[in-house]
Amino acid sequence: MRHARLGALIQVSAFLCWFSAAGLGVFIPNAIWSVATGRGVPIVFGFPAYGGGTFERMGIPTSIPLLVAFLVVCALEAVAGTLLWSGQRSGAILALALLLPGAVFWVGFDLPFPPIIALVRTVLIVLSWSSLE
Repeated sequence: MRHARLGALIQVSAFLCWFSAAGLGVFIPNAIWSVATGRGVPIVFGFPAYGGGTFERMGIPTSIPLLVAFLVVCALEAVAGTLLWSGQRSGAILALALLLPGAVFWVGFDLPFPPIIALVRTVLIVLSWSSLE
């Protein structure tokens, strides 16, 4: 029974990795295209997608390399989710390793929800660490 419960916690953490990767990454290709064509940062749901945040206040404009780097972080979160889903400790290690690079972008782009998702995901990983292979 305990092992099944721990497995469920890992699957929830995997889902949170995928949710974060998809929720944040889905708009990045459009933002890259928009910036590349000189249109600037697109507006999504009334907010600038990956613009107007801490990066810009620090004098770091949203650029293609910055967006591509964030897309790589999102893609790696999807990989971490896939590895976690299969109970692999490497997925947990990757998810934990992505906390710092992810946090740079969450703060830089003023993204309020990813830190909450990451906190929940991290707690679930820590609680179920012993069940990972």
